[in-house]
This record gives sequence, C-alpha cells and structure tokens, in this order.
Amino acid sequence: MKKLSKIFMMLAIAVCSFWGLNLHAQAEEEEKILPGIYIEDMSAEGKTVSEAEAMVNDYVEQLLSRNITLVMVNDKEVVVTPADMGFYWSNKEIINEAAAIGQKGNVVQRYKAKKDLQFQNKKFELVFDADKEQIKRILAEQCSVYNVEAENATLKRVDDEFVIESGQVGCVLDEEASMNKLYEFLTTQWEGSDASLELIAKVDEPLGSVEELSKVKDVLGTFSTSFKTSGSSRSANVRNGCALINGITLYPGEEFSTYDTVAPFTTENGYYMAGSYLNGQVVDSLGGGICQVSTTLYNAVLLAELEVTERHNHSMIVTYVDPSADAAISESAGKDFRFVNNLDTPIYIEGYTTDDKQIVFTIYGQETRDAGHSVAFESEIISKTYPDSEVIYTNEAMAVGEVSVQSAHIGYKANLWKIVYENEQEVSREMVNSSVYKMVPRTATVGVATADPNIYNQMMAAIATNNIDHVKGVAAALAAAAVPPAPPAEVPGEAPAQPAQPPVDPAAVTQ
Repeated sequence: MKKLSKIFMMLAIAVCSFWGLNLHAQAEEEEKILPGIYIEDMSAEGKTVSEAEAMVNDYVEQLLSRNITLVMVNDKEVVVTPADMGFYWSNKEIINEAAAIGQKGNVVQRYKAKKDLQFQNKKFELVFDADKEQIKRILAEQCSVYNVEAENATLKRVDDEFVIESGQVGCVLDEEASMNKLYEFLTTQWEGSDASLELIAKVDEPLGSVEELSKVKDVLGTFSTSFKTSGSSRSANVRNGCALINGITLYPGEEFSTYDTVAPFTTENGYYMAGSYLNGQVVDSLGGGICQVSTTLYNAVLLAELEVTERHNHSMIVTYVDPSADAAISESAGKDFRFVNNLDTPIYIEGYTTDDKQIVFTIYGQETRDAGHSVAFESEIISKTYPDSEVIYTNEAMAVGEVSVQSAHIGYKANLWKIVYENEQEVSREMVNSSVYKMVPRTATVGVATADPNIYNQMMAAIATNNIDHVKGVAAALAAAAVPPAPPAEVPGEAPAQPAQPPVDPAAVTQ
C-alpha cells in the first residue's frame, strides 16, 4: 500500500506539473493583444504590452516635432513645436486595457470578447495634455515681443508753455486667452500634422485726453541743489540723469522708478566715470553723482505730497542736502527711489540744469490743496559719531611716494519731519523717515613698491605711526630723493659745475 501511495503521489505531481506548464504557456500566449484592437489608427494585433507601448511612444515622438505656427499681432508669426509646450500622452493605462480584452473572465466571457472583435474592431483614443506654464512662457517671451503698445497722451513743455501730444491706440496679445486657446487646440482639436493657429489680440487703449492733460498747469512742488564743486565727469552725469527724467507724464495710480528711468549706467547711455560711495569708500564708477539727481527729485516729490513707495539713504552723509533728505539709488545694492501719483489727475516732471550748476526739478499738476495749506520739511539730527583714528592701507602695486587719501565722514542718526501749516499755523508734525549714516575714519592708501629695502623700511616705519599727515611727508621726501637733480647747463669753454654738497642720504629723511 505504501508503494502504491507513493506511485499515486508521483503521478499527481507529474499531472500538476504538466498542467502548470500548460497554463504558463497559455498565459504567455494571452499576453499578446488580440486581432481587431487598435490604438488610434495603429493595429496592436499580436503585440505585448511593452511592444504596444513602444509603438505609441514612437508615434507621440513624431508628434512632438511637428511645427505649430502661431499667428499674432500684425500677422507676425512664431513657429514652435508641441515639445516646446510640454505636450505629452496622458492616458497610458489604455495599453493594459487593450491587452486585457479577451484575456480575463471565464471561458464564455473570453470567447464572446474574441468573437465580438471578429465583427467589430475595438479602437482606443489617445488623450494628450500640455504644460500651461510652458505655454505661458512661450507667449510671454516669444510672442508678446510683437505687441504694439499704446502710446499715452503726453505733455511737453516748450517756452514755459505746455503742449499736449495725443496718444495712439495699441494692439497687444491677450496672453491668458491665447494660452487657453492654444491649450485647448493641442489637447482636443489638433489632428497631429503641421498646423497654424491665430492667437487672440486685444486693443490697448492709451491713457490721457486733451481735457485731462489741460488741467496740468500748477506747480505742486519744486526743489534745487547745487553741484558747483563737482568735476566735469560728475557734472555730466548729473546733467544726463536730469535730462532722462525731464518730460515724464505720470497718470493717476502710476508708479515712477528713478532707477529704471536713468539706467543703464553705461557710456552709451551718456555716463562717465566719477566718484560714488561703495563700502565706506569713494570709488570711481560709471554714473557717479546720479544720486544727486534722485535726491533733488525726492525733495520735489515730498513738497508735492506724492506717495513715496521706496527711498534709501546713502551709506555716508552727503553735503548737498540736510541729513535724511537724501535718496540714494544703486544697482549693486538694489536701491531705488520710487513714488506713485496718488492724485486724481496727471502730473508732469520738469527737470533741468543751469549754467551755474544748479539742478532743478518741478512737479506740475492740478492744485487741489487749500490756498492756506503749505508744507515744510525739517531735518533733526539725533546723534553724531566722530572718527577717533585713521586707517592706512599699503599697496605693493603703487610706487613709494604715492599716497591716496580719503576724507573722514562723521556718522549721523537723523530724522526727517513733515510739518503741515494751515493759514501759517502748524497743524501737524509727522516723521517721514529715519536714517543712519556710517562713521568712516580718514583713510590713506600708501604705495610701498621699491627695490631699495632701506626706503621700504623707512616707509613702513612711517606707516606704523598711523598718522596720515606724517606718512604723506615721508612719502614726499622719499619721492623727491629718488629723483636725480638736473645737471647744470654747460658754459662753453668752462668745466661743468660740481655739486656743493653730496647727494641727500635717504636714511636721513625721517629724522
């Protein structure tokens, strides 16, 4: 009996193994997609899931390189591809659905599914999507450059009279509507071939009318500063910056950026190298002096009582206005002077410079303040910090005897107050800003380059005193000693004159 049991068990194992192998073979056969199944117009017959997916991917890859011509304002065209717009196949689950037909369910269900395919094909449609952010970027960077912007009506001041220059209607791309149209086209309408699509434009209405601009005739605020002590390059920068701002018409609610108006600081834009503040030092830079332009405009804006939205003080005190009455601009430090026309009517900015080096800004508009209303601005110094030492730097690229000195700057803490008067009576006092200016000691950069160790040691000994005036004296003496005296003129028939004394010993200069 035991022997028979073992035989039966071995037969059972063999049968199971046979059926298992047969079922595995059937499973492998079932992985092939049945005839009559299509994805779009592509037959998937006999393909495995991975093969069918590769077939569709190849098809989508071809779609990605098609040309889509976008037609914009004035019939300008930009050609892009679906790949540029993040186009992709989104319903990848249909491959498994196609493969499952006739492969799942009981024998009757599988048989019926196969018979159905003999009478009517099963077609799966691809679903596509696109990246809206990429579409927006294309519209903004490649298409909107063809916009015809509206030109607002403006004012021009000629011979102390205002001349109104009419505006012009513009036509610009409606980026949001065009994005939706392009997205809808790619995902639901496109047939997969090269195509052309007209984007949506809208009218860009200009601001301003003759009636509105004719109200601009009153002086709302005016201010001037002097640049008489400036050299030719700094003076040219002040004049250039002033000219770039002159003639601006600003409508209600519009914000003015001084930096955007006067930049870039290049020779092509009319700027020269001149002194400016950087990290507590005065250094030459293109456009040095431009902050006097923004500062003068700032004070005119304050008097006109417009809304200041951004203002920064200088790192160190300036001399052409009181503490806290300045407004610095700087590309490297990200500083700008901005203000908004918070009035109900336009304003006009007039800027000019005079032959005696005055820069003047005047804000014109419609005066709506009471006749007895006036404002004044008062600088209040909270504290001063005086330098109590000097700083000397050595420079091995400069020859002994060369000394560059930078003046000291007193440190300040100051407030600016706005005082409002009604019929010459003070009615309010409000702090406009609070400013802190660095204290910077007097500094000197001293050249120490020499091949003579004796001279080098004398220079370093002078520097060790940390007294700039003493260093200047020693440097001057060493420089003078290094220059050989000119030989005396020879008189015909006479021997050259001999020096009455031996040459100066450099070692004695510091005594």
